Amino acid sequence: MSGDNNLTLTMKEIICSPKNLSVNKTYKRKAGGGKKHMEHRQVFEAILYVLRTGCQWKALPKERFGSPSAIHTHFMRWMKSGFFLSLWRAGLAEYDEMEGIAWRWQSIDGSMTKAPLVKNP
Repeated sequence: MSGDNNLTLTMKEIICSPKNLSVNKTYKRKAGGGKKHMEHRQVFEAILYVLRTGCQWKALPKERFGSPSAIHTHFMRWMKSGFFLSLWRAGLAEYDEMEGIAWRWQSIDGSMTKAPLVKNP
C-alpha cells in the first residue's frame, strides 16, 4: 500500500507544480457568479474515465464529473504541459523501485477492431 500512497503524493506534486497550473492568471468574477473551481482529482478521474471506457468527451456523465468541455480543456492543458509524461515516468520509477523492470526486453501486444454495427430486428 505504501507504493500507492507514494504514487498518489507524486501525482499531487505533478498536478500542482507551477508549470502545470496557471499561477500567473488571476480570475475576477462577481461575488457569487460563475462556477466553483473543479478539484484536480475530479478532473483526473474524469480523464481516466474517458481513457478507460473510450467514450467521447461529450458523453461524460455531467452529474459525476461536471462539464465535459472543462474536463477536455484540462486534459489538453495537462497534455501540453507534459503532465502525463511526468506521471508515466513517476509510475515507472515507482514500479521499478518496488518490483524491478527488465529494461533489456519489453513487449506489448494488442488488437484493434471496429465496433460491430447494431442491427435492428
